[in-house]
Amino acid sequence: MILVTGGAGYIGSHAIKSLRQSGYEPLIFDNFSTGHRSFVRSTPCVEGDLRNPPDLAKVFAQYPIEGVMHFAGRALVGESHEKPELYHQINVVGGLNLLAAMEDARVKRLIFSSSCATYGVPDEIPIREETPQKPISPYGESKLRFERAIESAHATNQLEYLSLRYFNAAGADPDGEFGEDHFPETHLIPLVFDAAMGRRPDAQIFGVDYPTPDGTCLRDYIHVTDLARAHVIGMKALIEGRVKSQAINLGTGSGFSVREVIDTSRRVTKKDFIVREMPRRPGDPPILVASVDRARDVLGWSAEESGLEQIISSAWTWHQIRFGARG
Repeated sequence: MILVTGGAGYIGSHAIKSLRQSGYEPLIFDNFSTGHRSFVRSTPCVEGDLRNPPDLAKVFAQYPIEGVMHFAGRALVGESHEKPELYHQINVVGGLNLLAAMEDARVKRLIFSSSCATYGVPDEIPIREETPQKPISPYGESKLRFERAIESAHATNQLEYLSLRYFNAAGADPDGEFGEDHFPETHLIPLVFDAAMGRRPDAQIFGVDYPTPDGTCLRDYIHVTDLARAHVIGMKALIEGRVKSQAINLGTGSGFSVREVIDTSRRVTKKDFIVREMPRRPGDPPILVASVDRARDVLGWSAEESGLEQIISSAWTWHQIRFGARG
């Protein structure tokens, strides 16, 4: 059985589906602060909080867990600046509680949902796993601190792990079962869809004078189903002893600008909407694009469903289902 913390969330729910499709039995652990009960479906689920060690002790005592996928945590950069202690308590202290519970239960395999936010404003493009990690937000700092804790557990307790550093997760389940459902919503693609639906007055571009081909920020978008598949491949490799513990970037190796996302969204939705140019936001790097050599060489994984139009089409289908506007 594979324990999936945050399994009722955006990426966790897709990982649950991918685990099932690959023959694994998943178990959800979630406090539903941001996850959705409707995403649980038929998967066994334990409601609990990482900040409460007895909740974790209970789940490890009751179920035969052979590995953990750890998605649970807070993930809003802006909120992390406003509430840094919350991010420390959930992402770092909660994570340490998980490591302690795993050690007590002698569970030795962990896939961690990390982030390219640990790199901050990178020194090089594409970003390699060896690129210096200099986070510029409490969110990125919390992810880096837990990466360091995992490394220590590996050295002292023989924990086997993969820290998977995502770039821009996007898209939705092709069957329309799961997708982005955040409050507040901060991600570009669903915000653009809200403008296309008339749910907000405009789509906003923050900064049009970056050193990029069209002046807007460039990001490496990866389809959430590709992310989920990477987690399952990684867990299988850990179980079979075919991979060494390490950090691995998950991206496509190429980027799309904010304007390209907006233009593709117009084509896919067949709707026009107002686009408003805004000043730059502090701390937004001009370009974030992954080096994906290690994912290919170590896991035999590459993004297969992460074309921009494919990402936006799947996300648009989900967005219409979510707001009852399909058809």
